[in-house]
Amino acid sequence: MSNTNVQYDSAVRSCKEIFIKKTKDYGTSWRVLRPISILDQLFIKAQRIRTIQEKGKQLVADDIRDEFRGMVNYSVIGLIQLFLGHDAVEDVPVEQVEKWYDDKIAETKALMVKKNHDYGEAWRSMSQQSFVDLILMKLMRMRQIIANEGKTLISEGLDANYHDIINYSLFALIMSE
Repeated sequence: MSNTNVQYDSAVRSCKEIFIKKTKDYGTSWRVLRPISILDQLFIKAQRIRTIQEKGKQLVADDIRDEFRGMVNYSVIGLIQLFLGHDAVEDVPVEQVEKWYDDKIAETKALMVKKNHDYGEAWRSMSQQSFVDLILMKLMRMRQIIANEGKTLISEGLDANYHDIINYSLFALIMSE
């Protein structure tokens, strides 16, 4: 498990570095995004990876690993938006955004540690294709939750799905190293 923690933290650092640099470049323009828009951004990234996997080649040079990093970062945005609410569109200082980022990743890592204990790191035997399919399934579930105005009868909410997407994306990054 200690190797997993080191690899996980390294993958997170690569995502966070991009997130913070983009925040410095663009501010918190993502505060304007509604839940469905965040899901659409995640869908675009996951669908691109799946299409490349199925076709066996890509025409745009952007690295698939960057798409997984983007899914981590958009999922963190989703978690922050759930925490803040999406009514206010404001520019937030980078230092505050970084704290929120770290808080959301800490929550997600704590969940990973618990699941890793119970599942015995089964993810290490999974394919990148499975991670993408699971992410796409989570996105379909999340669309239904939004259509149900956030209400579920027995299922986890949007936050749990964002956490899972972050973890699947980080696992894919770890496995591709």
